[in-house]
Amino acid sequence: MKRIIRTAALTVGALIAALGPPAGAAQAGSAAPRVDLRVLLVSDGGPSVDAIAAELDAAGTPYTEVDLGRSDRPVIDAGFLADTLDGRPRAKYQAVVLPNDNPFAAGSPEMAALAAYERTHGIPQVDAYTYARPEAGLRYPVHGGYSGSLDGVRAQVTPAGKAGPFGYLEGAVPFEDNSPTVGESYAYLSTPVAGADFTPYVEAPVPGQAERGSLVGEYRHDGRRELVVTFVYNQHQQQFRLLARGIVDWMTGGVRLGASRNYFAVHVDDVFAADDRWNAELNCTPGDVDCPDGAGTPDPIRMTPADVDHATAWQREHHVTLDLAYNGAGSVEQRRDHDGADALADKLIAERDRFRWINHTYTHAFLGCEQDTTTVPWRCATTADGSTRWVGRTAVSDEIAANRAWGRGAGLPLEDGELVTGEHSGLKVLPQQPADNPHLAPALADNGVTWLASDNSRERGQRQVGPATTVPRHPMNVFYNAGRAAEQVDEYNWIYTSRAQGGSGICEDDPHTTTCLPAPLDPATGYREHIVPLETRIALGHVLANDPRPHFIHQSNLAEDRIAYPVLNGVLGGHDALFAPNTPVVNLRMRDIGTELRRRAAWQAAVDGGRVTAHRVGDTVTVETPDGVPATATMPAGTTLRGAPFGEAYAGGVSGWASSSGGPLSLTLPSSSPVPSTADGAGPQPPAGPAPGTRVPAGVTESARSRLLPEH
Repeated sequence: MKRIIRTAALTVGALIAALGPPAGAAQAGSAAPRVDLRVLLVSDGGPSVDAIAAELDAAGTPYTEVDLGRSDRPVIDAGFLADTLDGRPRAKYQAVVLPNDNPFAAGSPEMAALAAYERTHGIPQVDAYTYARPEAGLRYPVHGGYSGSLDGVRAQVTPAGKAGPFGYLEGAVPFEDNSPTVGESYAYLSTPVAGADFTPYVEAPVPGQAERGSLVGEYRHDGRRELVVTFVYNQHQQQFRLLARGIVDWMTGGVRLGASRNYFAVHVDDVFAADDRWNAELNCTPGDVDCPDGAGTPDPIRMTPADVDHATAWQREHHVTLDLAYNGAGSVEQRRDHDGADALADKLIAERDRFRWINHTYTHAFLGCEQDTTTVPWRCATTADGSTRWVGRTAVSDEIAANRAWGRGAGLPLEDGELVTGEHSGLKVLPQQPADNPHLAPALADNGVTWLASDNSRERGQRQVGPATTVPRHPMNVFYNAGRAAEQVDEYNWIYTSRAQGGSGICEDDPHTTTCLPAPLDPATGYREHIVPLETRIALGHVLANDPRPHFIHQSNLAEDRIAYPVLNGVLGGHDALFAPNTPVVNLRMRDIGTELRRRAAWQAAVDGGRVTAHRVGDTVTVETPDGVPATATMPAGTTLRGAPFGEAYAGGVSGWASSSGGPLSLTLPSSSPVPSTADGAGPQPPAGPAPGTRVPAGVTESARSRLLPEH
């Protein structure tokens, strides 16, 4: 399987070694140029440049953005691009991203300055979305090419692309086609102009012809190198998400600040407990707060030993470990009501080392305000003077401590600092409870909790709650109260259809709801044909967006019809079909996810504050960060730090975090890594074939916002 990280047969470092330094490039020494690890991003406000900016943001790569639409923007001239620092020539940007091959007026001195800069210093240029034309190395589409929609088309990485910047992909690049009524793509397909030094990296078939046209390719001319992209995209579309890493690798030559991986972790809540079941007649869940008190009879859903066997077999097949958030009281109640027997608990405890375990509190009690469930929706109970009645510190602390004690007694391998409260309770929940329970933070301190789960659909960012840092989790729209596909579809129809169609009308009342249905789903096929593909696409989108935040489902979804698995299989199977073995899914536990997010936040703040600098001279990369802020970087395989190998292998290169220990970090690249040229005139002439460029970020406000992609 592809989920075990291993070094690629052809890494970025090996590719650079195979290509060797560009002809005429200056070597390390007193005359070697300095190239700052920063990208210049020139924006016209279009979605394609914004998408590249989002990729740099998510990775934590610094860039300088020049907005062509602003009258107060800086002028791009020789002084803006390069200077001399401490007697050494300095290129201020390692790469240039333009909206197209030339976004300036004819004869523009700014374009002339950029061309001269790229030629002199060996700096690559990305044309984020450009028309196929001879100036970009391609024939006009009217000459046997194509211009139009590529919805549903399956593009392909060429052998040159596989050997070059897109070697982390398996080969296929499918274009989205999510709606038959909405055009989702537009592209120009064409072939290189006769005599042009143009290497296609990604191609698609020209409709109605046997010919294939370029979508992404490298054009070498006049001592310059351009990555020519001839399809439009936004930051959320899968086709861009698949190619984004390669675009950045090409322009940075695999030498950059920031890092990107494909993360996927799944938390399974309420293990050992039972989840109440949706009632299709009442359109609510008897036993839970969405039903009036006394309505219906609870019909709980609980896993069986056979479900545990299925889960362990699934983990072995997919090389992924599930995180089980457990409630010990669920087993205690089961044994009490069944003469001491609990076959599920016996099976899970016997298999305990096959899973990761998280404290989910003992009884799954609501730990925020005291709930008044005499109305639907519930409200916070109040005292005589109208103030909120809160669950007390002792009650909150006991829920945490009792569950931990039960878990230890069962031999569960616990990480004591991790906690998922029932329904993320204790944290604020709108509209009923606009503030955290004031007793939550002291109770967390009582129990040494350092990582606290939160709901990403409510709060995307991390924050401190007493001693704990939150870890936002993506909710999967696979309902906790459904063990069978038909139940999921019935509740889905109730939530997402109009009153006239027999639904709740939420879509009519809430303009922010994005999953409204034009008609109810078929109970027999709706789950398989609509819900599974949609939830798979959303979750896979998170994976492809360098988003480490975990997803969460419930134990009920692993029981009965086991409705979670089609979605999980779709995510992992979809990933494996798209990515090469050197780019596996990274499956972290909650503590490590929290650490990654916290490091990113500290890095982002340092970069945004202008407190991070990095540059390359010859084979040496120097990074300076504030004390206590680890640096993140992606480098060619074979890079060393303080004489030891740097980072971990991923996607053909190495990446990771490194602490500065109070001084600059000095990384040594493989000796064959190409260095930029300071020659006057033609500059470096790259060899024929794929040649990764020098990689850089951009933004006039010194920025690497590290934002992650928003919820769908």
